[in-house]
Amino acid sequence: MKDLYLLFSNYLSSDEIIDDATKIDSLLRDKRGRFYGRADIVLQPSSVESVKIIVKLCNQYAISITPQGGNTGLCGGAVPDGGVLLSMSRLNRIIKISPDDNSITVEAGATLYQVQQAALAVDRFFPLSLASEGSCQIGGNIACNAGGINVLRYGTMRALVLGLEVVLPDGSVVSHLSPLYKNTTGLDIQQLFIGSEGTLGVITAATLKLFNQPLETQTLWAACNNIEQCIELFHFLQKQSSGSLKSFELIGKNALLISLNDLQQKSPIEDDENNWHILCELEKYISIDSLPESLYKNGFRNIIFAQNDTQSKQWWRLRENISEAQKRYGVSIKHDIALPIGNLSDFISENSRHLQDLYPEIQLVVFGHLGDGSLHYNVFLQDMLDDRVYQHEDAINQLVYQDVFVHQGTCAAEHGIGLLKRNWLGNMKTSQELSLMCAIKQQLDPKNIMNPNKVYP
Repeated sequence: MKDLYLLFSNYLSSDEIIDDATKIDSLLRDKRGRFYGRADIVLQPSSVESVKIIVKLCNQYAISITPQGGNTGLCGGAVPDGGVLLSMSRLNRIIKISPDDNSITVEAGATLYQVQQAALAVDRFFPLSLASEGSCQIGGNIACNAGGINVLRYGTMRALVLGLEVVLPDGSVVSHLSPLYKNTTGLDIQQLFIGSEGTLGVITAATLKLFNQPLETQTLWAACNNIEQCIELFHFLQKQSSGSLKSFELIGKNALLISLNDLQQKSPIEDDENNWHILCELEKYISIDSLPESLYKNGFRNIIFAQNDTQSKQWWRLRENISEAQKRYGVSIKHDIALPIGNLSDFISENSRHLQDLYPEIQLVVFGHLGDGSLHYNVFLQDMLDDRVYQHEDAINQLVYQDVFVHQGTCAAEHGIGLLKRNWLGNMKTSQELSLMCAIKQQLDPKNIMNPNKVYP
């Protein structure tokens, strides 16, 4: 630590080197408290020039770098194992907003909430929406290709990025922050860095897409007997709303009960017979006033519409609180999976049976983004709601993931690979794809200084 402090203090200002032990401790621990790392030094650059200097020095002396955004990741991707922990929190400026181009250019340390509010100030809308939006940062969102509740209409972060600025492992910079929606000049190099989890370079800035504010939104809550009925409702709303369906969230009964108990609220629809609930939102670019009547005529009876913005926010709070409520409820084995929508029902039915055969006491807490086929699929052992459950993690993962793969799914829908899932990457990528990934990593980062021991098996 002392040698690295002397090295970096020759080039950085004192406030770009973190020496507060409490702050350092919080940066070394991931959001779930599952992983705790170590760093030889923690740096917080205040400019791109400082990032360049840091990366050049690390490259020269073969020092590993772990870039970290808001430290809200769930797979250990931002937890360091020695070397430099690079906190991007001070690179947080809104650089430029262009309503004419429907774009915003920001530094990587800007929080998602900052970007949302900056867009709102010019009557525009940035659609990425996550429960951690007050603390997660744009660089981290890009590095793990964040999804969230609005993927159905707007896509993942990959679809929202127009340009990137990245410091490469040798300290050089690739910067294309122009707000161009069309640019067919060869390979789209920036796509390499979206979803790379900090293994190919340090994202320092980005130009993002903005959209017009919808005239109005309509929120509805539905109770369904089974997954098939949820999917039927999904297709009906897609057709009836002419593409204005923004989000379509699935909430299992256990997930709802945990959140309700945590918030001490009542369910929007009091009906114990229904195992699944749907929360969805439509953008009212066109008239959807006739939608309630149309739903009723087509057999969808257990549905209510939010009467005002307050009620809508209350329902969304129920949904967004599920993860935090689970944390207070106990420790679980978490899975961030996605499957073709048509395979979801069979997967849940088969896998719950396979899990119960081995662990009769399991409690499944299932919720997620049914509109794009991704689920947060969490397994609690009711007699083991603490860290002891991790003794069974390998066996539970094996049961869950083998059924995910049988049903053509992925074990990493939107949280990334990080440390947690890198040994499963070979089940989702062909040998040719893995070889290409490794070749690109070797070409850009031959000394393997960028977030080593993450993602790649």
